[in-house]
Amino acid sequence: MLVYPSDCRPDEPMSDKKITIYDTTLRDGAQTVGISFSLNDKLLIAGALDRLRIDYIEGGWPGSNPKDDQFFKEIRKEKLRHAKVVAFGSTRHKSLACAKDKLIQALVVSKAEIITIVAKTWDFHVTHALNIGLQDNLRLVYDTIAYLKDKGRAVFFDAEHFFDGYKANPDYSLQVIDKALSAGADMIVLCDTNGGTMPEEVRRIIEEAKQGIPAPIGVHFHNDAGMAVANSLAAVRAGAVSVQGTANGYGERCGNANLMTLVPNLVLKLGCRCGAEQSLIHLTEVSRLISETANLAHDERAPYVGVNSFAHKAGFHVSGLQKNTKTYEHVDPDRVGNRRKVLVSELSGKSNILFKARELGIDLKNRVALPAELLQKIKDLEEQGFQFEAAEGSFELLLREAAGEYKPFFTLKGFRVISEMAGSKKLLCEATIKVEVDGVIEHTAANGYGPVEALDNALRKALEKFYPEIREIQLSDYKVRVLNEKGGTGSAVRVLIDQKRKTEHWGTVGVSTDIIEASWQALVDGIEYMLFKKKEKTTKRKKS
Repeated sequence: MLVYPSDCRPDEPMSDKKITIYDTTLRDGAQTVGISFSLNDKLLIAGALDRLRIDYIEGGWPGSNPKDDQFFKEIRKEKLRHAKVVAFGSTRHKSLACAKDKLIQALVVSKAEIITIVAKTWDFHVTHALNIGLQDNLRLVYDTIAYLKDKGRAVFFDAEHFFDGYKANPDYSLQVIDKALSAGADMIVLCDTNGGTMPEEVRRIIEEAKQGIPAPIGVHFHNDAGMAVANSLAAVRAGAVSVQGTANGYGERCGNANLMTLVPNLVLKLGCRCGAEQSLIHLTEVSRLISETANLAHDERAPYVGVNSFAHKAGFHVSGLQKNTKTYEHVDPDRVGNRRKVLVSELSGKSNILFKARELGIDLKNRVALPAELLQKIKDLEEQGFQFEAAEGSFELLLREAAGEYKPFFTLKGFRVISEMAGSKKLLCEATIKVEVDGVIEHTAANGYGPVEALDNALRKALEKFYPEIREIQLSDYKVRVLNEKGGTGSAVRVLIDQKRKTEHWGTVGVSTDIIEASWQALVDGIEYMLFKKKEKTTKRKKS
């Protein structure tokens, strides 16, 4: 099976070189302190990476945990348009044949088209970490790859600790790679697992080692010395044709090569070709969506995708920008889906709104007199703490309302939430709510395990008689982020809610110093969005 471009030759000029992008956010990135992806999170991220036209998405390690096993079952139901899903694993256990090794069998059962196998290429690790002989390690590599090739799978070989291994014992590290190639490995991935190699070392070692590697070379860099992106670029210049990394640089310790920096550098700086070059306008959107899904604060100063990546303060910088944006910007923010932010006199930014509106089929030019007014409204909301990258439902309602296409399906007349600690020391909550639908008042109450669930139950109960389809909505995720930690218990919070109905799912957002109010905003948007989309589909069917 051909798993890399046939025109991908290491001696090509950079401007003609095609590079494949391999994302390991769902496996290596999930090892970040503070990250715990749910199954739904992993599927959501995979879909976002596919929209970005990432070539390979490493879904996890089958057999290591039930969540990853389930992911490979569920992802087969998704219609990925570009990316190929990869399963990750290690060589067989030293005392087991591949047919008896449960982890190897889990790789086969995953039905992943491509399997990445990791093995030691540093003799120090073989003898001290695995506690086996150097020849034993070679047999494990050969047996595992040959077995998986016999099963009809493409196999990428992750040469773990390659750069440290090469510096310590180049002959042995290359012996391991030779063994992987003789077993049929389709790509050799050179890994800087400890993350301490410098760019000049990377280029020298790859240029030396590639003479004995008659196969495509990929690279995998960790960021412990802050060099992961620089090392990846050096590796491409030296002949690598595939780069691995994670969204936003997530990963163990200091993280991995940040694909949100690496990809635009490859495309915009080196002139390389890759699938993602056609989707760079989605880069910022995907980066922020993954931050929200990981429930981590987005790096405001991240290159290309940060909130402040193209932010300018008053003074001669702004003066220069007004004459020519190239005076203080190395690329046009529109190219990576970001926007310029000038703190004295706002410039540009409307293109992002218009682009999203076109995607949704909304003609803002005809229906909204000044798109700048809508842009300013969004900026004001963002200043309050709203973020719409992971809340596409709330964002679409905002645009539809501005275009005059959407009006609320119900009106709140009031609600009350009561929390009571019972004798068993279990908190009981009750929500009472009053809403109006087409002039009819509905007043009802419901219980819940917490104030938000009680409010959600009461709202659904009040609306079901008018909109029975609400019963089909499922709450699939709920996240809370404190926006200004220094405010203590009076801090504003951002609530992100993900809901689904049948095969559709959407996110909504709310912001307030009161967590219940923020949750209410997100819950209402979620229901309103579902009702609007259902009405929209019904209208289209009638017209057709």
